[in-house]
Amino acid sequence: MLQILLLLLRSQRVSGYKKSNACVCQLNSTMWLFPAQKFKYVLEEVHTCEGSLNNLQEEVRTHVALFYSLLLLKQKYYLRLKIGLITNISDPITAKVSPHGKSYVSGSWGKQSQKESEGQKNSYWVQPLLSSHIWGNTVRLYQTYEDLMASTNHREYTFASSYSHPSTNEGPNAVLYGEALYYHCYRSADVCRYDLETNEVKRVTLPGTGVGFNNKFPYCYYDCRLNSDVDVEADETGLWALYATIGNHGNIVISRLVWDSEVKSLNVTQTWETRLFKKAVSNAFMVCGVMYATRYVNEFREEVFYAFDTATGKEDNSLAIPLEKVAKAVASLSYNPTNKQIYMYNDGYLLAYQVYF
Repeated sequence: MLQILLLLLRSQRVSGYKKSNACVCQLNSTMWLFPAQKFKYVLEEVHTCEGSLNNLQEEVRTHVALFYSLLLLKQKYYLRLKIGLITNISDPITAKVSPHGKSYVSGSWGKQSQKESEGQKNSYWVQPLLSSHIWGNTVRLYQTYEDLMASTNHREYTFASSYSHPSTNEGPNAVLYGEALYYHCYRSADVCRYDLETNEVKRVTLPGTGVGFNNKFPYCYYDCRLNSDVDVEADETGLWALYATIGNHGNIVISRLVWDSEVKSLNVTQTWETRLFKKAVSNAFMVCGVMYATRYVNEFREEVFYAFDTATGKEDNSLAIPLEKVAKAVASLSYNPTNKQIYMYNDGYLLAYQVYF
């Protein structure tokens, strides 16, 4: 402002005269009227503009923040749309005590999972762990849902001669896929396949440095589920093994399993490493190539909180899908692609849920 006034002063010449030993200048006040008014107007405009600019900046900040929030929501929505994540899970639509009794708190159950299977198309299975809630060597098969509900017309299959046999099932996470039961082999880093027709057991060793077994990396919550180191699952894309390794710092590893019917061989074809610590989750299951993990909320609720997509390698830890239960501990969870239901073995209770996408 001072520089502007100086320029205005320099631009005007005023004559003076001597009076009483002093120089006197007679000024015409109207001479300064226009510049002064103009400057005042400009100054007012500057103040107005400054206020408008501040308001504009504030609006820009607000719009940028809103845009950023919408962008994050869009990215999350796009990720969920791309993965095809579960949006909701029903309350239990089936609730039944295990046919072996409530005292057998650990095991697995469900409907046969292979869509193309004809021989066991509508069969249901229950596989309790009869020795120390850790080992089992039998599986009970029901040909229909009605038979399961009535606990009648079942057949018992014995796939190992004792609870310490190399082919014994260790841990609660097995699955019936087609005409074979897949499960974790006794005290090993292997997955076993028991053929219901031939009674043959085939096995494959899971890849990774220091595969956890014998209760090294079990599922945990307020307490750990004994020997739940290796979890065998099935979905629309086939068979999977979920486990943890020392090489992956105890985080969950996902391996795809494939049965070669021509050469009678069980193989691992691909493996993914996640950043989810296995002992920080209560259980997990596979849907459409996406692994979902649950955590303990309270005695009557679990929560699906995490997803890992094997197709993209992306993860989502912002899920919060409730999963109701009737007892504290979850021994196993398995998804069935033939009817889009989840099966839970819940401290001797058999629970089933409908999945929504």
